[in-house]
Amino acid sequence: MRLIVKSLLLLILTGLILGGFLSAGIYAYLKPQLPSPDALRDVRLQVPLRIYSSDGLLMAEFGEKRRTPVALSEVPKTLIDAFLAAEDDGFNDHVGIDPTGLIRAAFELVSTGSIQSGGSTITMQVARNYFLSREQTFTRKFKEILLALEIEQTLSKDEILELYLNKIYLGKRAYGVHAAAAIYYDKTLEELDLAQSAMIAGLPKAPSKYNPVNNPERALIRRNWILDRMLTLGLIEQAQRDQAHSQPMTASVYQQQVQFEAPWVAEEARVQLEDILGESIYTQGFQVHLTVNSERQAAAQRAVLDGLMEYDRRHGWRGPEAQLDGDPAQWLAHLQSLRPDIGGLVPVVVHTLTDTHVEVLTRDNQRLTLGMDALKWAKPRLRNRDALGSEPTDPRFLAVGDLVRVTPGAQPLLAQLPDAQAAFVALKPDTGAIEALIGGFDFTESKFNRALLANRQVGSGIKPFIYTAALQAGYTPASIINDAPIVFKSGELQSAWRPQNSGGKFYGPTRLREALYRSRNLVSVRLLREMGIDATVERLAALGLPTEKFPRNLSLALGSGSLSALEMASRYASFANGGYRVEPWLIDRVVDSRNAVVLRTRPAIACPDLCPEAPIDPVQAARLEPQPEVRLLSEALDIRWAPRVIGESEAFLINSMMRDVVARGTGRRALELKRTDLAGKTGTTNDQVDAWFNGFHRDQVASAWVGLDQPDTLGRREYGGAAALPIWIDYMRVALADAPMVELTPPASVVKLKIDARTGREVSIRAEGIFEWFAKDRTAAAGAASAGDNTTASNETQGPKPKNSQAAPSAADAAKLF
Repeated sequence: MRLIVKSLLLLILTGLILGGFLSAGIYAYLKPQLPSPDALRDVRLQVPLRIYSSDGLLMAEFGEKRRTPVALSEVPKTLIDAFLAAEDDGFNDHVGIDPTGLIRAAFELVSTGSIQSGGSTITMQVARNYFLSREQTFTRKFKEILLALEIEQTLSKDEILELYLNKIYLGKRAYGVHAAAAIYYDKTLEELDLAQSAMIAGLPKAPSKYNPVNNPERALIRRNWILDRMLTLGLIEQAQRDQAHSQPMTASVYQQQVQFEAPWVAEEARVQLEDILGESIYTQGFQVHLTVNSERQAAAQRAVLDGLMEYDRRHGWRGPEAQLDGDPAQWLAHLQSLRPDIGGLVPVVVHTLTDTHVEVLTRDNQRLTLGMDALKWAKPRLRNRDALGSEPTDPRFLAVGDLVRVTPGAQPLLAQLPDAQAAFVALKPDTGAIEALIGGFDFTESKFNRALLANRQVGSGIKPFIYTAALQAGYTPASIINDAPIVFKSGELQSAWRPQNSGGKFYGPTRLREALYRSRNLVSVRLLREMGIDATVERLAALGLPTEKFPRNLSLALGSGSLSALEMASRYASFANGGYRVEPWLIDRVVDSRNAVVLRTRPAIACPDLCPEAPIDPVQAARLEPQPEVRLLSEALDIRWAPRVIGESEAFLINSMMRDVVARGTGRRALELKRTDLAGKTGTTNDQVDAWFNGFHRDQVASAWVGLDQPDTLGRREYGGAAALPIWIDYMRVALADAPMVELTPPASVVKLKIDARTGREVSIRAEGIFEWFAKDRTAAAGAASAGDNTTASNETQGPKPKNSQAAPSAADAAKLF
């Protein structure tokens, strides 16, 4: 017996010695392959890119993993206890490993070839999640054990638990407990109750198997088991356990907690940032702060939707989107397969028709009633946009089973998805900071950003630039140009070009101010011919216009060049800010997960009153580069001043002339805003294919465009003042709600003189006439000029003519030119 005992002891001792040598050998072999646990003190969790408005509202989130790291002090004790009960009830006592669990896992590995039950402590899970793969192998398990032991020697229990609760995957793209609370319950951690905490704590074991959305029955069993464990461990009372047990499963999948939706803006910011920083932006936890103001962006969105809907109603009912077969149950299933809305318009199915109203079925299986007031706009479109039938007198132009749209709200209207599109951009004139940007009717239906990418002919929107070039060349607001028929012949043209005014009328000798606010085409063409194409294009380039895209012929005077809404708004900023060239920018700054600034934009700022500047020849200014600088640095940046591209007197004069567009010209619909400090210019292309309004206040400049993606007529009378200006007005009503009236203060370089309204020449103060502004070096004595009475010209190669070579023709002489 002694011999047997001695032999067993010797065998055990030998085994322990061999085991020790084996463990030491394994440790010596694996140790060089292990990362340092100290790296966990500087760990950077993969956190998605988040984009915020200038007023701090979350606009979008990009990234595969949804995570918001939290400090352990922010995690409720109930949730911590639930995790400890589920994953590692001895966490506060062990040194990083659980020997019993490890023996069980080793037995499974030997007997089955894989580890089934785990045996991992929370510390071992931290080691695996941060440093190792999830492969079930002997080597990986040994590494996990060794790392866990070292982590326990390096970090405190609280630090380990905080790392675990922020890293663990909990299903549905949720990483960490904060994301899980938001995704499954749309709650903060503090708002979770005991049952919900236990459900989340049950997910690490198998996020798919025990998922409360995909497998609610299994998740319920797992949750209740954890509640029982918490009771056994003394972490909760019997009454708490019973009450939580009785709770139903309430988990769902909630979308990202966006506070303000602006998809056009968020997507553009994402693209710009990826170009600068690369694809790492989706995991580094960057917070991007934009220049966009949420209130103004929302106003722009509403203005675009309303403007397109109003335009669409003017051009008749095109019919239902589809005719659905089957019964209401099948209709309901079809509705639920569609997006809840497009551009705010809700899909419904016609359920019942009477003589006086129609009942429609919603995706929520509700009935809405539409009376004739909600239907009467729907005159049927016949051959085209301008050929409409009679206003309906009863609802039977619809049929049961028709899939149609209605507007949201308590009093819905029949609607249809507009076939036109729009673009809108608003920015700060002094810096170019974009405050609102809309690229179309609905981002999810078409992600093509028309505000940035749709280059469309600008029509009369080009005229303020042509007139500015004229002022720079020595013309005045009182200069006379003959508004009379003209024919241009060129070998490049198959036939003679006969430009006309809108409406086909001609008005004879016209002052430049009046020609601009009345948008006289013939005056612009003759003016451009007098100044010369090459000289004018050079000046337009100095104003920042991309003249390489413009035609080199006289059609340029009528806006045959194509620009985007962003380009128009940014160039009109020079009219609003006193003559300085600024460039548009969107990203203000980017901060990392530690709130350190890693990127900041430094724009060129217009500062006409207080800032030092050297005088710049407007033509030479084209060689300057006022593009905003985007820098990868955190320190404060020096201010950059924007270059002046329009002289002080010319900037005042063109601003004054454009105010008359609103006060008495093609933009006078904007008078409904009851302001005297607005200026701008309508723009319409041939056959009303493109409609524009570009306008400004001293603190806000905005451009609105309406058209079809495949260029075609918008319909008769759909000029810029009818289709685009209402969008601009609706936006400015919000943007300028609290803005004080800003009077246009004349600089010392201009003077007001009394002139003859017919000739543009100065008259005695006692004589009949009107008052006009002039640059002091260009007075009314030389103010009148004529384009002559020639009605045939070669092409754009003609240069400038002396502006006083002949007197302006009389009204009788001008009549001979018709």
